[in-house]
Amino acid sequence: MTSPKSGDRDLIGLCVLAVVAGCVTGVLGGAFRWCLDHVDRWRLEMLDWALGLGAPGWLIPVAVTAAGAAIGAFISRLVPMSAGSGIQHVEAVERGEARPAPLRVIPARFAGGLVAIGSGLILGREGPTVHMGAAVGSETAKRADLDEHDVRVMQTALSGAGLAVAFTAPLAGALFAFEEVAKSFRMRLVIPTVFAVAVAVAFSRMILGDRPDFVVGPVSTPSITLLPVFAVFGLVTGAMGIVYSRAVLAAIALVRRFAHVPQIVKAALIGAVVGALMVMDSGAAGGGEGLAQKIFDGSIVLPVVALLLVVRFFAGPLSYAAGTPGGLFAPMLALGALWGVLFAAGFDALIPQPDSTLRDALVLTGMAALFGAVVRAPLTGIVVVMEMSATTTVAIPMLAATAAAVLVAHLAGTPPVYDSLRELMLADDARRKGDSGEGAAP
Repeated sequence: MTSPKSGDRDLIGLCVLAVVAGCVTGVLGGAFRWCLDHVDRWRLEMLDWALGLGAPGWLIPVAVTAAGAAIGAFISRLVPMSAGSGIQHVEAVERGEARPAPLRVIPARFAGGLVAIGSGLILGREGPTVHMGAAVGSETAKRADLDEHDVRVMQTALSGAGLAVAFTAPLAGALFAFEEVAKSFRMRLVIPTVFAVAVAVAFSRMILGDRPDFVVGPVSTPSITLLPVFAVFGLVTGAMGIVYSRAVLAAIALVRRFAHVPQIVKAALIGAVVGALMVMDSGAAGGGEGLAQKIFDGSIVLPVVALLLVVRFFAGPLSYAAGTPGGLFAPMLALGALWGVLFAAGFDALIPQPDSTLRDALVLTGMAALFGAVVRAPLTGIVVVMEMSATTTVAIPMLAATAAAVLVAHLAGTPPVYDSLRELMLADDARRKGDSGEGAAP
């Protein structure tokens, strides 16, 4: 039987390993974001240049996005575990349903995510970063000869560090590991996770700088009399989250129906569609971080907001179905921001508001509430938005709206999107093993 002092020494060793793995994850995630920022800027410059060429110029963005999607799908074919978000795999490992990701996932996620997201697919940077962090954590634990339980602890802790780096949100990264991946707050996980998150974000900031992801002006605390408005907003957002979750699964099912078409070809066709949408408006493509910033700046007119909401609502799931590396979080946040603007405009038409306080508050709340409804991790969604915007004045309305959104999604019986994606992944793995004869009786 392990003595208390021996257990304490084991915990100290686990924390030391978490710090080491956190350093690596911070550098990896910071480098990934730095490269992606530069590729995004190049894509926008390419778009402006291509449109300046006249009518034939619009074919260039279409070709670029199609090529990026095809390359991303090719990389996922070489390393199947690099396809999609990766978060569902992290959760499967935590539950003992899958083996930890091998190291080859890291370059596949890095390169595949860079070309797929950078070329314009509506995917998030957090999926690849979370999965890379998890792979670093599990590999570090294996090399230290830790047992299977502590390998899972390390991969879960470092997945939180990956999310923290992706959004410059250390508290949200830790909460993600506890609330979404492990669904528990056991001490042997909490302490290493906090160490890993702190170190990872510190190292990433040496590459990215020390600033929040969004520049948001002062947002006054909404009057308590408006709390029912936020509650109603949350209820409607919950229904929207249900539809979005089903849209993701429906897009995957639709693409899989064309089984006779190679996945790389399907990805290229999806990329071409997204590239054509990008020609119409640059905000129709990409992860959505730049779009969210434009919303905070107030530089997008209402008709365009409505159009982008519809386009990204369907093109986002379609992008995910392309099977390239890339996540769902960032596009959801942008979608929630667009929805917040529209709801605010509708309410202002009924009851005119003296300033933009309610609009800004609903934008922030929409991001958190939609995240909560789809992922079913309300605290993570609230904290990630607060940290990304460096704004805490909307905490109470955000809590009310997010709780209402999660309640609607829960009562509707719609499972969290990553539960559905995990089940799909495990079914695919079982089918591949069956096709190869692995585990079959002689």
